[in-house]
Amino acid sequence: QTTNLNLAKSIARQIRASSGGFPAVKALGLPLESRGLVQVSTNLTDFEKTPPHVVYAEVSRLAAAHGVQIAESELIGLMPRRAIEMAAVDLLKLSDFDSQRVLENRIQSLRSPPHSVS
Repeated sequence: QTTNLNLAKSIARQIRASSGGFPAVKALGLPLESRGLVQVSTNLTDFEKTPPHVVYAEVSRLAAAHGVQIAESELIGLMPRRAIEMAAVDLLKLSDFDSQRVLENRIQSLRSPPHSVS
């Protein structure tokens, strides 16, 4: 946690696509006045090009290099299930992962009637 707005802006600059960072990432360093902190706010325009967990890991790494830890993260809106699956595969180092191993995916596929070809 920090109140250093310059650090948040620097991290945002390093990760956003327009500054040569990750593809499909928009980012800003902003004050979070209600908490007395700063934040790196991101918008991922294509989670398959740059998944959320990759951005989170890089922000965490860059902050840690300045002795700062992330206090928390926040999701505004919705996140595709595939993005969560991608994070699980990467962070848990799952080999030969199949999305049908996710309980809800399996149930959905069993409930869905087979597609008929006309």
